[in-house]
Amino acid sequence: MATGRGNAGTPGIYSDQQVKGWRDVVDAVHARGGVIFLQLWHVGRVSHSSFQPDGVLPVAPSAVPISEALKTMTADGKVTSYETPRALETSEIAGVIESFRQAASNAREAGFDGVEIHGANGYLIEQFLQSRTNLRTDRYGGSIQNRARLLLEITQAAIEVWGADRVGVRLSPYGVANDSGEADPMPLYSHVIQSLDPLGLAYLHFIEPRSSGAGRAEVNHQNVPSAMAVFRPIWRGVLISAGGFTGETAEAAIAAGHADAIAFGRIFISNPDLPRRLKHGYPLTPYNRTTFYGGEETGYTDYAAYDGLEQAR
Repeated sequence: MATGRGNAGTPGIYSDQQVKGWRDVVDAVHARGGVIFLQLWHVGRVSHSSFQPDGVLPVAPSAVPISEALKTMTADGKVTSYETPRALETSEIAGVIESFRQAASNAREAGFDGVEIHGANGYLIEQFLQSRTNLRTDRYGGSIQNRARLLLEITQAAIEVWGADRVGVRLSPYGVANDSGEADPMPLYSHVIQSLDPLGLAYLHFIEPRSSGAGRAEVNHQNVPSAMAVFRPIWRGVLISAGGFTGETAEAAIAAGHADAIAFGRIFISNPDLPRRLKHGYPLTPYNRTTFYGGEETGYTDYAAYDGLEQAR
């Protein structure tokens, strides 16, 4: 839905034109033998009125603003503070769930292989999960069970479109991105994971706490738990973990049984042939963070594969 945007240039899948555009992307991935899931998100309070239809305030579970220490950009590129969001009315929440259902359906029409529900990084779903940002007194607030309700209902809506084996969920226990964070994450995330476990999802996808907030800067938080190690014992399905891995630490995590697969982000941007490089021990090309969230092909699609680098020497 259009109200879920929070940044310039982010794609959606709520219009026929967007579905058509995604179909070209999906076809290109399939032509190379790839599999592609679409991540569905709503940023909630991590937005600004300049991105909202008719310039209204962003929505959230409660009217709790992001810390003044963090800044955002308006639609015309000006740095500014986050606004105090408007708390969703209980009657509006069904519409949010329906927007995720429609997005899942649109993803199917575009030819994707499945969808991932983004319940991490301080965005709308995690805002509902965490007690710092959810001060509601209705059936979506208060107890852990109530705060987890939105995630579970959105996940169920996606399952009704795709089947459970084509739906994944992303979480960031112990994360601090976008002014998120639960004082005691164990009870909350234990309940969430145990509630998701019987559904037969395609996978659960963690963002490791050491890399929480890496979208804003280079971070490597020390003395934080390992989400995959902490929660692996209560998750019986496929587990993916992401955040600050090298080839060696990824292999070690899988060998130890902490995860079934490791996801890479930043170094995949600068190494389009990353799996091959890791397999053969080829050196990695450093990424340029300043090009991550804007611009043209420079620093995004102009990195060469390893063979190309060798030929250029």
